[in-house]
Amino acid sequence: MAHQIAYPRGCTFTESDWDALYPFWYPIAFSHDVKDRPHSTTLLDQRLVIWRTPTGLSIANDICLHRGIPLSMGHVAGDQLVCKYHGFHYAADGQCTLVPANPGTAIPKKLCLKTYPAKEAYGLIWTSLGGNEPFDFPDFHEWDDPDYQQILPDAVNLNAAAGRQVEGFLDVGHFAWVHTDTFGDRANPVVPRYEVRKTENGIRAEYLSTVSNFPKAMQHRAPKDFQWLRVFDVFFPFTARLTVSFPEDGQRLCVLNAASPISARKTRVFCPICRNFDKDMPLEPVYEFNYQVFAEDKEVVEAQYPEDLPLDIASEAHIGADLTSIAYRKGLRSLGLGAAYTA
Repeated sequence: MAHQIAYPRGCTFTESDWDALYPFWYPIAFSHDVKDRPHSTTLLDQRLVIWRTPTGLSIANDICLHRGIPLSMGHVAGDQLVCKYHGFHYAADGQCTLVPANPGTAIPKKLCLKTYPAKEAYGLIWTSLGGNEPFDFPDFHEWDDPDYQQILPDAVNLNAAAGRQVEGFLDVGHFAWVHTDTFGDRANPVVPRYEVRKTENGIRAEYLSTVSNFPKAMQHRAPKDFQWLRVFDVFFPFTARLTVSFPEDGQRLCVLNAASPISARKTRVFCPICRNFDKDMPLEPVYEFNYQVFAEDKEVVEAQYPEDLPLDIASEAHIGADLTSIAYRKGLRSLGLGAAYTA
């Protein structure tokens, strides 16, 4: 896949994998973290700066083209991003507009930052290194539904590949063994048959079982032998939405697992949650439960090896419960990622 973007300095991905990944949308920060000061972050090894002006959000490579200082060290003045070192001013479109040391001279054309599209959705700031024509955006429309309560936990940082994390989020066979302190039950380890099908932007798995989604302290709220429906919608490469149907008719819990690949083996997971029930209940237990679930997963995912998600299906053993992960790996391979996947 040809592109006009130079590979990031010290890129930890193979060139072919980076080429396959860069056009997609990824979350890179919380909206509430970008206010009156520039914010630094990294996506696919590319260092970025995000700043907010009266005209909206801007995202660019985090480097002043004069002497290589991170622009995230600077400040925002009106509608300008100002470099800390020599005060160079950059407009929202990345163009340098003022060189204070020589205010009357023409500004070189090369003093224009490489910028990227910005989108705010689900409490997050998203971008695509692919420029003006990124791929389709992940759907989490429940977030904007007034019937749903918005819940935004802190991000989870992992020393693990994004593909490994997402596959773990999709895995239904580990509930009884990894999540025994939160919602899993070792007396109920069987994974009933389920189906996975392709969608326009990924895959969908619909999984029905008696494993309750209530925390251990609230298991009494689950009717005996109730069939819990969990629907996983994957938006390639690293975003997945889980919709859980609760016992009361129409009650839904929706979780967006958006894994942002900082580098090949460092991932930041954003996890907006919304629900249309218990909206008058305190949120502290919800945050605590989700942090505990992710901590249980983190311990396992960071220990997996090979660290890279194997896309050669023959490289690991599989069982019937692995239908979703098999489809996920095949989907990633279809994007052009190598079998010895490095992200």
